[in-house]
Amino acid sequence: MAEITLRIPDTKLNFFMELIQQLGFEVNVNDLPISEEHKKFVMNRIKTAKKEDYVSWEEARKQLKFKKKK
Repeated sequence: MAEITLRIPDTKLNFFMELIQQLGFEVNVNDLPISEEHKKFVMNRIKTAKKEDYVSWEEARKQLKFKKKK
């Protein structure tokens, strides 16, 4: 079996992934590398997070605006 790596514009990714799934192809999404600077930033946010500021998933979901399916 051949393996192909593609670069897809962000604006076309959803369409492309839907097409690939409809055609029944196997999809393997590789994570992009994360810079050390970004990792440090996230770790700092985790360390300084206050439990009283946490929001449950149910509450967060209510705050999100979802597009309606056509």
